[in-house]
Amino acid sequence: MHKHLRLMFILLLSGCAVGPDYQAPDLQTPERFSESSGVAAFSATDEARFWGGFDDPMLADLIQDVLNDNQDLQVALARYQRANALLGGRKSEQRPTIGVSASATSQHLPAAQRTPSGSGNANVERYEVSANASWELDLFGQLHRASEAQAARLDAAASEVNALRVSLAGEVAASYFELRGLQQQLAVARDNVRIQRDSLDIVRSRLAAGRSTRFDARRAEAQLERTRAALPQFEAEVRVRMHRVAVLTGRAPGELISQLAAPEPLPSALPVIPPGTPGEVLRRRPDIRVAERQLAAATASIGVATADLYPHFSLNALIGSVAINGGGLFTGSAETRSAGLGIDWSFLNFGRVRSRIDAAGADAQAALANYRQVILDALEETENRLVRYHRSRQRAERLAASADAARDAAKLARMRYEQGYIGYFEVLDAERERLDSENTLEQGRTASVLAMVNLYRALAGAPGRTRNDFAAISQATE
Repeated sequence: MHKHLRLMFILLLSGCAVGPDYQAPDLQTPERFSESSGVAAFSATDEARFWGGFDDPMLADLIQDVLNDNQDLQVALARYQRANALLGGRKSEQRPTIGVSASATSQHLPAAQRTPSGSGNANVERYEVSANASWELDLFGQLHRASEAQAARLDAAASEVNALRVSLAGEVAASYFELRGLQQQLAVARDNVRIQRDSLDIVRSRLAAGRSTRFDARRAEAQLERTRAALPQFEAEVRVRMHRVAVLTGRAPGELISQLAAPEPLPSALPVIPPGTPGEVLRRRPDIRVAERQLAAATASIGVATADLYPHFSLNALIGSVAINGGGLFTGSAETRSAGLGIDWSFLNFGRVRSRIDAAGADAQAALANYRQVILDALEETENRLVRYHRSRQRAERLAASADAARDAAKLARMRYEQGYIGYFEVLDAERERLDSENTLEQGRTASVLAMVNLYRALAGAPGRTRNDFAAISQATE
């Protein structure tokens, strides 16, 4: 009998996991980006060099603040901790469950229940101590597949944290550079107000001397007030960006106003990002890692559903001591023990189980299609941001030349007007063109820097972190 039980136990433990074994799909990617001439990889060192390349200590501090204190990032870390806890729970289901219990009861029996013939003791005591163990044998791998699926979800949660880190670093940098660009546009507008006020004074002087007309004076006043009208809008947008930067770094909206109030120029030289090959970028991007891990989880879930086609086996054991007085516990006569094998097989539910298997298979197909689409979207995004970055730099260079020419033209127009060679209409036209050129230049410079930041986000920054790295991050936030 014991030999048969041992043989059955060995057979039960020799089972295997049902359902498909997951294999990550091969990445079919082009050898290089059509908009890039470089093939060097972008490493963690490159990421630090990238932010340091702007030579802006305040930006570097803001990047660190957002990675430490952003509340959306804290939410993502909490989700990672939750996924980690669920994985621990899944793993524990594969181990035996052991419990200990003890009880002591005293009961007064009526005469009718006493033995023999009502002459037994009226008071009955019972003492019991026991230890029990139960173990669901994972013969067909249902618990293993469930742990496998949860481990994949944990990896996906870690990649979501990394994706958010990249996104937040890019967002705070973009908001910061937008702020600096708007401050420069505001400075241009204020400088133009000063110049146009001087021009108005010249017109009024010429009018008083009989060398100009009231018509010219009124047009100069209109131009001045139009430029002044732009100031409140720029001031409002500057303050809005300050609020955004503060909230991204986990502060109240107005907390950074004093630190950011002093205008700073946009960086004149931008850091260089080596984009690497498409395959390197795809392996680095956390959104693709999320999609791939979701596919792995969906594949493992097929095995979880398939295991319900087969019986479930469990082992149960108990050892204890039962006595009618405390002194009798743990004696040979008080010993009690039991062991058993349980089988649960709902074979009449095959239709329902098959439906769940089909549903899990459909989920896996959807996850595979989503994974492929995320790859295509990532390649498209990177190509688009590469071309926008290169073209934005070319545009900024040409806008700078245009603004220089417009400033020279406006200066010459004022000189020729004062000398009486042209009317004030030509001066106004030259001033308007200068103002437009300078505003467009600052917008172009801002767009060039933002294109660089967006390219960083498309390239996903430094390589993704491992699950152990995020475990350390999670512990640091507790």
